[in-house]
Amino acid sequence: MSSLSFKPRPRGGRWPVMFAWLGVLLLVVALIMMAMAGPAYRLEWLSLADSFNLLRKGAHLAVGAGVLGLLTFMVAGLCRRWRPALVGMLVILTVAAAVALPAHKMQLARSVPPIHDITTDMTAPPAFQALAEARREAPNALAYPGDATADQQRAGYPALGPVILDAPLSEVMGAVEATVAEQGWEVARVSATRLEATATTRWFGFADDIVVRLRETPEGVRVDMRSASRIGRSDLGTNASRIQRFLEALQQRLAGEG
Repeated sequence: MSSLSFKPRPRGGRWPVMFAWLGVLLLVVALIMMAMAGPAYRLEWLSLADSFNLLRKGAHLAVGAGVLGLLTFMVAGLCRRWRPALVGMLVILTVAAAVALPAHKMQLARSVPPIHDITTDMTAPPAFQALAEARREAPNALAYPGDATADQQRAGYPALGPVILDAPLSEVMGAVEATVAEQGWEVARVSATRLEATATTRWFGFADDIVVRLRETPEGVRVDMRSASRIGRSDLGTNASRIQRFLEALQQRLAGEG
């Protein structure tokens, strides 16, 4: 007479594993939705509003996956099912990393002025010439928005301003061209005193137009810059940051050459 051995049923049954797999599935779908929001707009599969909606829904789904991951971790931990508990923890950590960027952007939107046209000379902003036609076809205006934008810029970016460089005009322009090339911007036109270019963001492919203007003064060559988005009310601080980084890199380049 043979004896039968029965394998004890795992604590919690199938629930910890089911919660773990469901959390992973939701997370994968959420990540795909969020990752595709930008390329879908760049490839003109979706409008900007639909792309942002896709991104928002993906973020909400990711939060749902995080909640399920937490539930998995708690249930599996109570049942001493360590593999599902580990999966739950990994889901939680991945969700935290995935929603960190959108959360940061939302926080940034609240902390910077809701403007998209930034310049170091608000009295006589450098004008777009070579890029004028492209900007006329874009939602945002070609001309500088005016005093209201200038006031918001002064309040939000009080330290942003032109730089005076003690170097010949031709040397400064050479450094400007080299710094622009280093940034990977697409140059539209360059002359002895002006350079116009376009910077394109990687994810959504937003185009921001840039003009650098040089003027000789008794103190040296004054460098003014303007960076303006073609679309969107707020640039989330991108244009101001771009100008600041460019001017710092330009000064460092000239100091190194000197």
